[in-house]
Amino acid sequence: MKKEWFFDRFCGMQIVAYAEDGKIIEVGAERELPSLAIGNIYKGRVANVVAGMQAAFIACGLEKNCYLPLEEGAAVFSTYDGQLEERPRLSLKEGDEVLVQIVKLPRGNKGAKVTCDLSIVGKNLIYLPKTNFLGISRKITDPHMRETLLKEAEKLRADREGFIVRTAAQTATKRHLKTESEYLRRVYRAAVEQAVPAPVGTALYREYELPVKVMRDSLGGVGKIYVGDAELYEKVLRLVRLRSDFSEKNVILHRGARTMLTEYGLAEQIYALTDPHVELAGGGDLVIDRTEAMTVIDVNTGKYTGESDLESTVFETNLLAAKEIARQVRLRNIGGIVAVDFIDMAEEEHRQAVEAALAEALSEDRAKCRVLPMSELCVTLFTRKRTANEVTSFMLKPCPHCTRQGYVYSDIFIAMRLRAEIAECFAAGYQNVIVELNRGVMEEILRNRYLTAEAEGVWCGKRVYMIPHHSYPEEQYTVRGDNNPVLTLPNNAQILY
Repeated sequence: MKKEWFFDRFCGMQIVAYAEDGKIIEVGAERELPSLAIGNIYKGRVANVVAGMQAAFIACGLEKNCYLPLEEGAAVFSTYDGQLEERPRLSLKEGDEVLVQIVKLPRGNKGAKVTCDLSIVGKNLIYLPKTNFLGISRKITDPHMRETLLKEAEKLRADREGFIVRTAAQTATKRHLKTESEYLRRVYRAAVEQAVPAPVGTALYREYELPVKVMRDSLGGVGKIYVGDAELYEKVLRLVRLRSDFSEKNVILHRGARTMLTEYGLAEQIYALTDPHVELAGGGDLVIDRTEAMTVIDVNTGKYTGESDLESTVFETNLLAAKEIARQVRLRNIGGIVAVDFIDMAEEEHRQAVEAALAEALSEDRAKCRVLPMSELCVTLFTRKRTANEVTSFMLKPCPHCTRQGYVYSDIFIAMRLRAEIAECFAAGYQNVIVELNRGVMEEILRNRYLTAEAEGVWCGKRVYMIPHHSYPEEQYTVRGDNNPVLTLPNNAQILY
């Protein structure tokens, strides 16, 4: 099986995609501008304490105050094996200054959730500067290996601090663990020193940007890495040189005229993530519906007719759906509660088989999943740990025309698609490209300078003209190439930057 990673940056975003035999399995996207991320540490001030909720709300300079439970208990580290000592309830009052770390991003009307149990994540270890806890990944199953690694971690920690041994530590040497532990301490101490003079709302520590996190955590067994940006290529190359399990010869800079994602057949797969309908092999389909509280997935037979009786047809469709659902929630990074409405099956044996197939498919996910028993109505609930925003969060935005109940393409997503189509025109030999689009979208693209890097780089010497239209819906646009020496354009046409 061919396993590959693809890294790119454009329109103020960083994109990472993991593919197996050309089929995307995971996609990640983050804004390049300073933004909120899980793992960021802020200097905050207690805005108010709500006794009835056993919580405090912390002002961290963000759009909404952050939510801090006063009785966190061991839940923060419940995904690792280890024992946490009993700790007293946090005692805070209005006006207190505290260091807090983001553990859950804002969603809807809710602010970010934070913790005072700070952690600095490395490749092999997670450093807990203020928590007396020694833990280990549950994915390390060999008893001797677990005992050895826990002993090494115990030697590394000082009084009242802790470490969590990550799965990657199985291949780490004692020297690597010691070097990493010292580095993580330095990172934390630098944040504490910075906090003393810093104003409330200062980000004292930011979690690594997306490509760096991937390089740190997820390259085992990968054959090649493709990078679509020269600056990002140099960064990835430096990181690869720090690893002993990957050759820098396998890091390839894409130099073609077409965009990298288009060249390798990944662009259309990413675009498809905005579609709630997913086709299954044979003609069945899924409908994925996002709500504020949960995600609901409906399974339909569609055009699939099977080869025997109705029960067998339904059973086969549900088995295919179970595997595709596991792929889709991982691909779209859907978190929280997911309700799956499978097609009704009469036989209990079939219901159990579909439930088992879903659990097995989800077990390959790096995010923690828990599947509940299927009901008599063939509805199954499962939870998936929310690790970051859904991939579609940068591709879609609430529709302004239907009281924000539906979604339309975001300006960044439209710019992303325009970028690819403009590059296609230049690759075909055109020197001029004419884009006609919605006026508001055009203004956003120009104001945010989404395509500046291309206009000043690979498109230098060529011309992109943008023509705004009041009547175009936001998602409507046309792109065409033109090599005529004299162009006839309307007065409101504007050259790209």
